[in-house]
Amino acid sequence: MMKRRSVLAHSASLAALATLPAGALAQGRKDSIVLAMALEPSPGLDPTGGAASSIGEVTLYNIYETLTKIHPDGSVTPLLAESWEVSPDLTTYTFKLRKGVKFQNGEPFNAQTVKFSFDRAGAEKSTNKDKRTFASLTTRAVDEHTVVILTKEVDPDFPFLLGQATAVIVEPKSADTNMTKPVGTGPFMLENWVKGSSITLKKWDGYRNAAGIKLRRATFRIIADPAAQVAALLAGDVDAFPRVTPRSVAQFKNNPRFQVIVSGSRAKTILAINNGKKPFDDVRVRRAIAMAVDRKAVIQGAGDGYGAPIGSHYPPSAPGYVDLTGVNPYNPEKAKALLKEAGVATPLELTITLPPPPYARQGGEVIASELAKVGIQAKLQNVEWAQWLSNVYGNKNYDLTIVSHVEPFDLGNFAKPDYYWNYHSTRFNQEYDQYKHTANAKEREKLLGDLQRIIAEDSVHAFLYQPQWVTVANKNVRGLWKDMPIFANDLSSMSWA
Repeated sequence: MMKRRSVLAHSASLAALATLPAGALAQGRKDSIVLAMALEPSPGLDPTGGAASSIGEVTLYNIYETLTKIHPDGSVTPLLAESWEVSPDLTTYTFKLRKGVKFQNGEPFNAQTVKFSFDRAGAEKSTNKDKRTFASLTTRAVDEHTVVILTKEVDPDFPFLLGQATAVIVEPKSADTNMTKPVGTGPFMLENWVKGSSITLKKWDGYRNAAGIKLRRATFRIIADPAAQVAALLAGDVDAFPRVTPRSVAQFKNNPRFQVIVSGSRAKTILAINNGKKPFDDVRVRRAIAMAVDRKAVIQGAGDGYGAPIGSHYPPSAPGYVDLTGVNPYNPEKAKALLKEAGVATPLELTITLPPPPYARQGGEVIASELAKVGIQAKLQNVEWAQWLSNVYGNKNYDLTIVSHVEPFDLGNFAKPDYYWNYHSTRFNQEYDQYKHTANAKEREKLLGDLQRIIAEDSVHAFLYQPQWVTVANKNVRGLWKDMPIFANDLSSMSWA
């Protein structure tokens, strides 16, 4: 029986709790989170079957796992692999796999599933955006927990590649339905998907380290409109918005309810040019377009100042970077002269196809205004992400488009004959092939500089800027990534203070 003093103290405590706001009571036991993203995953939730980075934002390290794991600082550690060894010539990797791991449908993870996943990724009918890389691999299952991977191309960053979304390990029986019913080895499972609105993941209690996962539920809300993004954060409907529209940031910086994280990136925002379409097959026209664009004005207009100018398809934060912003500097008069030299009658009419992200829509307005000054009339065509993937990326049906390529090591895209840019260069292909087969670090760095210079001089695109991503979140959310070498929302590291 409680003594009178204890009863009084207990009653006082209850009274004090009753005066607290409901949110304060829930805070101590909060185990769910609402994140937001601007783009819905398309065409589905299988990162091996679509190019959109938004697929990995939801699924990587959450539903699916990879042999290795990439961290915010760019370092790579084991995940489904316990360890690995690499041969001196960098062409043979031996992975020791983690034991006792199961997929969410109860099937075992083993060497055979790794072989299946990589063979599938490189197969003739594969739609994996890194198909070319996986097609160059030979994967051998030595025993249940040992895999040997032979690669025809030397790549010191191979363990990094194996931690990206395109390298997730899938379960053979469920692989064909992963777009809508994803099955992986990760700590979360799909609970619900309301198309166009939200995706909800729930904690998988069968995960090998379920006790270490603090969240039981995570909902990703799709909010494309910048004003709606701000409203959702201010109302508390969203707990964290990684890569929020930079224009929204100013009102959160001095608000004690929020934390603002400015992240570095390996992304490259470009005004992509269809090199296979007239008159863009003439390098003088492409140079004119590049010289007509003031990168600093685009950074301010599209990214609210969050970015660094680039002169090639390579970010300043990456090893081996060469500053080539002087190859096609802002020079409207030279742009006019190049168009005249190429025999292009002005006004030259063209279309800039713009996907939904605000950086593209806002950047399009700035670029159209600048192109007009040199005699190029640009019609802005806004499309949804699925349309962009189908018409621009898939069918190469466009003149110009603005997009941010977020993959860290993607110079190899310029060597792909069927890539959506329609760029073909024997010189680049030869240099890239040499780069991929060179093990010496100094020689590789020189070749890396040569590759950057070739595409800058060929003016494959108007290379714009390396974006800086901004995350706005409730001040009590923990475990958000500070830097973003890849696009991922690692729920396993997140919790509430």
